[in-house]
Amino acid sequence: MKQTSFDDVTETAEGALSSQPLAARMRPRTLEDYIGQSHILGPGKPLRDAISRGLPHSMILWGPPGTGKTTLARMVAIASDASFESISAVLSGVKEIRAAVERARLRKQHNGQATILFVDEVHRFNKSQQDAFLPHIEDGTLIFVGATTENPSFELNNALLSRARVYVLKSLTDAELVEVLTQACEDPLRGLGQRHLQIDDGAMDRLAVAADGDARKALNLLEIASDLVTDGDDIGDDILEQVLLGSPRRFDKGGDLFYDQISALHKAVRGSSPDAALYWLLRMLDGGCDPLYVARRVVRMASEDIGNADPRCLQMALSAWDALTRLGSPEGELVLAHAVIYLACAPKSNAVYMAFNAAKADLARQPSHDVPLHLRNAPTALMKDLDYGAQYRYAHDEEGAYAAGENYFPEALKNTQYYHPGDNGLEAKISEKLNYLRQRDANSADKRYPGKS
Repeated sequence: MKQTSFDDVTETAEGALSSQPLAARMRPRTLEDYIGQSHILGPGKPLRDAISRGLPHSMILWGPPGTGKTTLARMVAIASDASFESISAVLSGVKEIRAAVERARLRKQHNGQATILFVDEVHRFNKSQQDAFLPHIEDGTLIFVGATTENPSFELNNALLSRARVYVLKSLTDAELVEVLTQACEDPLRGLGQRHLQIDDGAMDRLAVAADGDARKALNLLEIASDLVTDGDDIGDDILEQVLLGSPRRFDKGGDLFYDQISALHKAVRGSSPDAALYWLLRMLDGGCDPLYVARRVVRMASEDIGNADPRCLQMALSAWDALTRLGSPEGELVLAHAVIYLACAPKSNAVYMAFNAAKADLARQPSHDVPLHLRNAPTALMKDLDYGAQYRYAHDEEGAYAAGENYFPEALKNTQYYHPGDNGLEAKISEKLNYLRQRDANSADKRYPGKS
């Protein structure tokens, strides 16, 4: 837990580089230095106005790593001449929260100064820890700024959300990252300007792409590259190959990004876009996702979005899972791509999925109906005397192996229809057959025991 300001980043002498990492030294100090997030910091936007006018309010900053959440919190403090306190939900508990609140209370009481309490990784606090902030936000003891990489709707209490405005920060574009890197290369005091390093546009673009929307990562990669060369030298492809080796894309297993990407893969398959499906598959694998997790989800896609339109898809998905288990990675990943592309190209139907949900809903809202007597088994004489199995019609003994008009539901649900086959792939033929059988039911003469003459 600490109090900080932009003065933490200092130089021991004019032109001397701080011992802090490059990403810390290059932290923007003003809105003019800040790169990205124009959707919330552009002219006339509420957050920009709040910072410019020095009128802070409690807020939640939600976005991926390296998008400037901590920097924005500091800017709010500086602009409003407030004290800035920072705690991490990873390292702190209620004790640290109480200590920070007490300092904020004394500060306000003695000199009227406001306190910005910045809580990093706020989603890691449990409900009681989050609740500890509420009365102090309510009475104005502190201005709360929480930073999170997770969806606040799922991770934060409604009571806390109702007292703070949520701002969504976006990953930086490659062009914005190049701007961040250029700024660091040219700044002679906080950056690398005095070293006169040479880096061409192509190398800068490679660093930006590798950073994957994360400004902190971009600056860390640049700093590593600069450590491998002497002043005035070029940062060329040979240096970048060493720096970028094994640098994975951003991927947070179990977090929002994880679920966003599997959702994109599923929707691309459902939308019959094999190219997009392949892209999202490789994005997940490139980021370190367990291929077996993807394989399980592909089996679900085969049933939910294709079903009986092409029953081969389920078998292909299961075969891909089996092959992946046998081959492992990376060899088995090609088989997974094979299945994903086939599923994306297959005819689509959610008829089985819809029928399943409809039947499940009926079970939830209706009583447990008895099995009709004619459908019951009768292995004993007593059961036969009670008419178990009486008047049951053995389908194989009838025309087309179909007992026209027979009812297999409880009487209260007679003629219920859950499954409505689509008109794609095999389901078109299934639909045609079911329509034919229903017509035979309608033509059956016996109303009490349909089909029995």
